[in-house]
Amino acid sequence: MSVVSLKFVLIVLGSLGLFYLINPRYRSVFLALLSVLFIATYTYTGLVYVVIFSLFNYCFGLLLSRNKSVKAVFRTGIAVNILQLILLRYASFAIDPFIHLLNNDINFTRIAEVIGPLGISYFTLQGIGYLINVKMGWEKSERNFVDFLLYIIYFPKFLSGPVERSNHFLPQIKAPLTFDTSQVTEGMKLALIGFFKKVAIANQLAPYALSVYDFEHAGGSISWILFIIQPLYLYFDFSGYTDIALGVSKMFGINLLPNFQRPFFAENVSTFWKRFHMSLSSWFNDYIFRQVSFRYRKWGVYASVYAVFITWILFGIWHGAGWNFMLIGFLQALAIIYEFFTKKIRSKLFSNIPSVISVWFGRMVTYLFYCLSLVFFFTPDVKSGIGFLNNLAAMSGPSPFNDISVKPFQVLIYIPLVLFLELLKNDYPETGRRLERIWFADNRYGRLLRWSFYSLMITIIYISGFKSQQFVYANF
Repeated sequence: MSVVSLKFVLIVLGSLGLFYLINPRYRSVFLALLSVLFIATYTYTGLVYVVIFSLFNYCFGLLLSRNKSVKAVFRTGIAVNILQLILLRYASFAIDPFIHLLNNDINFTRIAEVIGPLGISYFTLQGIGYLINVKMGWEKSERNFVDFLLYIIYFPKFLSGPVERSNHFLPQIKAPLTFDTSQVTEGMKLALIGFFKKVAIANQLAPYALSVYDFEHAGGSISWILFIIQPLYLYFDFSGYTDIALGVSKMFGINLLPNFQRPFFAENVSTFWKRFHMSLSSWFNDYIFRQVSFRYRKWGVYASVYAVFITWILFGIWHGAGWNFMLIGFLQALAIIYEFFTKKIRSKLFSNIPSVISVWFGRMVTYLFYCLSLVFFFTPDVKSGIGFLNNLAAMSGPSPFNDISVKPFQVLIYIPLVLFLELLKNDYPETGRRLERIWFADNRYGRLLRWSFYSLMITIIYISGFKSQQFVYANF
């Protein structure tokens, strides 16, 4: 079942009524069953696999709290989590080449595609995080298997996150919950914004942004357009899914971790990753960077340098099996280390320059660096990415868009509008608060303004084509 479909919307609204009508003791069971049915619409084998995965981590969590040989149990649990991810997610990169060296015709990648469900990279991190939390004593092991299963398979976040923390999610589903009109309506508004981002903006940009694969036939002028719009496409696609997930969850009384906080107004790469895919970057920061830097703390500042490289290369590998993804992680590590060691020099250099110029210069450089990173995100390998970058030097050439019928001229209005509202919230918070007071005014004019705008958004979504198109991050 596609998240971007009328069927999904109707099922969520229908389930919402049942959720608040049934006995609170059975609400976790209800959400778990709803999540099972959601996953089953994609894959039955994947559903069976993720239930077994959940049972394994549930049992190891109990063993960690009861067994005196905590290290052995913990290492075994982490090893199994990582091994299954390597086997099912990275077969084409790490396993099939080795099999072919043995002159064997077994295609393990195909087997992995059949067995492994969508979202495996997300729920594997959640399983590993849970075991680390229990081992470190940051939370107690979960006794209720249904609650733990729900933590792993909860349907709004299953395909593309956010990467939830067990000590953030599990207490919420155990807490008493009553119907809250304001929370439900806030959830609906957030989900509507998500649908708008995905359908009215991302889907219209997709034919253009994804044509980066046609780099052999694109001249420099077209390549530069692709280069610039790819971050916008990915942002509106991914943040659209996140808003839908957070909005639907809020309707059910669950607050998922945030994933975006106006990332294109970050002034450096370090800050960018505190604003973009926040749940993933914070997971790697807490469970990889901090652990590695602490373990090698005797190295002084070089412990942090080493930890940065390890963290970001793993971050790149998480995104996919290929040297291009490793290169993405390596580039982020280089940028963050450069920013760390040159902070004082850059501060001195820009001290005599008006702050507005230095701020926007930093934002522009950060955006262009992310554009560069995404070349290797969207192209299939490093060679293709370098070929695309070479095309940037040629300022003329044939357009690869001749056969694309979608004409996303309307996004020239939508994108600036959304980014302008984010700018107000980021740089002019007082102005933003004034607009919010007008927007949320509890009078006839305020209500008329809001409902007119919501109706307009729904109309635009319908006109844009309320149809299924896979989210980019569902591939992970």
